Amino acid sequence: MADEMSEKELHDVHTKEIDLVNRDPKHLNDDVVKIDFEDVIAEPEGTHSFDGVWKASFTTFTVTKYWFYRLLSALFGIPMALIWGIYFAILSFLHIWAVVPCIRSYLIEIQCIGRVYSICIHTFCDPLYEAFGKMFSSIRATVRKEA
Repeated sequence: MADEMSEKELHDVHTKEIDLVNRDPKHLNDDVVKIDFEDVIAEPEGTHSFDGVWKASFTTFTVTKYWFYRLLSALFGIPMALIWGIYFAILSFLHIWAVVPCIRSYLIEIQCIGRVYSICIHTFCDPLYEAFGKMFSSIRATVRKEA
């Protein structure tokens, strides 16, 4: 029963339904690609083109941006998805099979070296600093204020 459940969960991860309405649910591109006509082209007060030219420019900009994005997505969307899928698969593979084991190995080795270093410090430095402490413990300093 548990095997069937884990198989179903694994299968569902790769074939889950995608939202065709909200295509940026994590808001990755909120500040980057929300460019409208008013963000790019503006006429200051006193310098206006004909109303027909302004309307035609708006329509041309909006429609061109919309359809050219669709054309680029149709031509390069699937190849780019393939490239990014391969890239993140390689990145995941390296992280799982190389980076984390190297870090774990380093932490194990550095722990051993840290213990040896600690023993050396306690062996050689503690007596020295204790002797300095005893030597300088009898020194008394007084401060006088002369008027």
